[in-house]
Amino acid sequence: MQLRPCLLRTAALVAIVAPVALAQEPAPTGSLPPIRPLGKVTAAASELLTAVSQVRALPDGRVLVNDNGGRKVVLFDAGLTSYAVVADTTSATANAYSSRAGGLIPYKGDSTLFVDPTSLSMLVIDGRGQVARVMSVPRPNDANSLVGGPNGTPAFDAQGRLVYRASPQLRFTQNASGRAGGSGAAPTGFAMPELPDSIALVRIDLATRAVDTIAKLRITKQKMNMSQSADGRMSITPVMNPMQYVDDWAVTSDGRVAVIRGQEYRVDWIGADDKVAASQKIPFAWRHLDDSTKTAFLDSTRAAMEKLREEAQKRIQQGGGPAALGGGGGGGGGAPVMVFQTETRAAGAAPGAANGAPARGAPGG
Repeated sequence: MQLRPCLLRTAALVAIVAPVALAQEPAPTGSLPPIRPLGKVTAAASELLTAVSQVRALPDGRVLVNDNGGRKVVLFDAGLTSYAVVADTTSATANAYSSRAGGLIPYKGDSTLFVDPTSLSMLVIDGRGQVARVMSVPRPNDANSLVGGPNGTPAFDAQGRLVYRASPQLRFTQNASGRAGGSGAAPTGFAMPELPDSIALVRIDLATRAVDTIAKLRITKQKMNMSQSADGRMSITPVMNPMQYVDDWAVTSDGRVAVIRGQEYRVDWIGADDKVAASQKIPFAWRHLDDSTKTAFLDSTRAAMEKLREEAQKRIQQGGGPAALGGGGGGGGGAPVMVFQTETRAAGAAPGAANGAPARGAPGG
């Protein structure tokens, strides 16, 4: 596997660091993987960007940067001293960046795809930084999944098929026991989504639009509880266990797909021949989480989520965020109010966590 120049983003700056030649020998059994230090910074951009989500280095050293916060895609020269706007939200370019975040995906050769989930389109940016053509997203329901971010970065495998994490398939269950306007119960017949605990990692041939699932990924499981008070206010409380095992994935530079299994603590490699090769478990100093440690972890998680909830409510009050409205209730004739709450429970918590140290022994032990 060829080492490529590494790209770093710090404090909304774009910097290029030199590659470091390192041995590719696998780590001995029972030892940790080798640490691979980055090289020194060779260039830095003086242009401050708002919120860089993706960076792509072209073969000639130029750099494409996706600034989600600034709603623009810019192309820096090899020295990061100047840049040209490829797409933005103004009339400066004919290729507008929509009001929502977009995504960059390395494409054939030195071309790049820019995904615009609002228009359900993908701009093909050539090596000169010009939009060569426009194509539709392969599946409209998965447009947001192609943006990247916490769901993983879409990429093309060795056969030229686009790999990404699909959107969750929600199931809706009818509430038959609630009473409209009743205290502590959701309205009768209201459909609540049932969130899955796994999701599909798919690949698609853009020419034929043929889609297949190459792996199933374990994701964070949440339960949505809904109730309605006597004054008509409906409250949705997502209940989650913050100490769950989850999976992750990535596409390597040679087109292989790596599926990281959180519970098994190993990597499944999917090659061009579709065969799965499981690596050995990664060595880790497992430690047991006692009840006091779990309680401290839950308390800190609850405090962080409460802070996020308060910030979201402030944005809604200031008109800068979405507001969710339910059906009529309470008989008051006014607009109903939907209140979102968050509950974190330790019941059934696995002894290891995606954000903490893995547990010793079997899950639930």
